[in-house]
Amino acid sequence: MAAPALYRRVLLKVSGEALLGSQPFGIDEAMVGRIAGEIGEAVALGVEVGLVVGGGNIFRGMSIANAGGNRVAGDHMGMLATVMNAIGLHEGLERQGISSRIFSAVPMPTICETFSQQRAERALKRGRVVLFAGGTGNPFFTTDSGAALRAAEMGCDAILKGTNVDGVYSADPKKDPNAVRFDRISHAEVLGRGLQVMDAAAVALARDNHIPLIVFSIKEPGAFVDVLCGRGRATVIADE
Repeated sequence: MAAPALYRRVLLKVSGEALLGSQPFGIDEAMVGRIAGEIGEAVALGVEVGLVVGGGNIFRGMSIANAGGNRVAGDHMGMLATVMNAIGLHEGLERQGISSRIFSAVPMPTICETFSQQRAERALKRGRVVLFAGGTGNPFFTTDSGAALRAAEMGCDAILKGTNVDGVYSADPKKDPNAVRFDRISHAEVLGRGLQVMDAAAVALARDNHIPLIVFSIKEPGAFVDVLCGRGRATVIADE
């Protein structure tokens, strides 16, 4: 018998880079299939799942700003990349019989629905996976901030961030062999230490709305469901 999930409704944040899989660019369909399958397992446990995916596997808005270009234009291009990834994940979910809907912060009705808290709420209650695309719809905000915003709007019990590492460290473990991993840490300490978990606006928004952040490795098969059930390896960022 499967272990019961600890959360009723969650927001899963996945980086665009996670969709690369073994590829240098774009979307690896095998990776999309695995993530979709794990989301399906979560839905089977009775968990309502919202999903935000970044766009870094296709385009990073900051790359234009760093080259001296228009940051606003770059961020708009990045928003479009998140919509492309959301479409890819939507198709991956539907292929496995997992009903889902895409809501974009940037209106593009020919492609997907424009975000509405009320319609997204109804979709979640009906057991559909809801993909939130387009970030916040505004430049100068990351998809981390978009994830925290949607989690607050939808009343999520937790934000689960799938990353390339198995939790939060005091420094980049790939660069510093003395980096210390945290099992649990507060929002305030993450902000005070300047830890690069999510951007400060996202962490502050989660803190102010008392939403725990759970950081785990999306590269580890089954980790998403394990974390939902209180197993596996992750860092919990929550109020003391």
